[in-house]
Amino acid sequence: MKKIRLFAVVGPTATGKTEYGIRLAKQLDGEIISCDSMQIYKDVSIGTAKPDKTEMQGIPHHMMDIVDIGVKFSVAQYVSMARKCIADVTARGKTPIIVGGTGLYFNSLVDNIDFCEGAEDVRLRESLRQKAQNEGNEAVLSLLRAIDPETADKLHPNNLGRIIRAIEVYTTTGKTMSQAVMESRLAPSPYDPVIFGLTAQDRRVLYDRIERRVDIMMQKGLEREALYVLRSAPGSTCAQAIGYKEFIPYFNNECDISAVAGAIKLNTRHYAKRQLSWFRRDDRIRWINIDGTE
Repeated sequence: MKKIRLFAVVGPTATGKTEYGIRLAKQLDGEIISCDSMQIYKDVSIGTAKPDKTEMQGIPHHMMDIVDIGVKFSVAQYVSMARKCIADVTARGKTPIIVGGTGLYFNSLVDNIDFCEGAEDVRLRESLRQKAQNEGNEAVLSLLRAIDPETADKLHPNNLGRIIRAIEVYTTTGKTMSQAVMESRLAPSPYDPVIFGLTAQDRRVLYDRIERRVDIMMQKGLEREALYVLRSAPGSTCAQAIGYKEFIPYFNNECDISAVAGAIKLNTRHYAKRQLSWFRRDDRIRWINIDGTE
């Protein structure tokens, strides 16, 4: 079966993926399928850096504003919906362009990887979250390392959700996450991707862009949006995301607004590092330096 040719723009946050994707879409008569785990949520645009109608420049965007902020949304759901978008775009003679920095979503979609999303144990999940709260995330990561060191080595202690998910997969299926991923790769992907990655050789350039972006978000009213998220859907994925969770101590009168901005900038820099580490493993990516270096 002939594979579907698609293009992708990936890389860390604040590198200009949205703008590059739109340029590419104009050149290739394409439409954009978002690959961002936060832009799928409705009513949150500032903290998710969601492009507005003007920024989209008439290019259709898919997989944005599709889920209410309090609703749980899985990788499997994303892949299922994104595949339909790609099929629809292709059927209309347009070029599908995947744009975003959520590595797990990207590889699950493009490489046809099944992360055993159907295996669930709510009681185990809650007990592991309680353990993390009492003993720290590293204690839960140590549990994963004992059963699946390969997956554990790829996860940062702050990525508690994926750590718990990997333990949950093992206890419910008897397979480690790394084994499940390996087996799923045996099924061929229906896609033939051309992947561009945006990065900065000078890390300071990237950090400066992150800091400017956060300053702009604050000016646009991120505080108001965070209050809405934390009041409307406490404990949700949105409420735990960078750009919103940092406001919790501020709303509890435990810090000032400058401390919130500083925390968002720091956490975003750390997130950008994790994104780079994820995508650097993919030798298909054609890297483009946004700072103009070779």
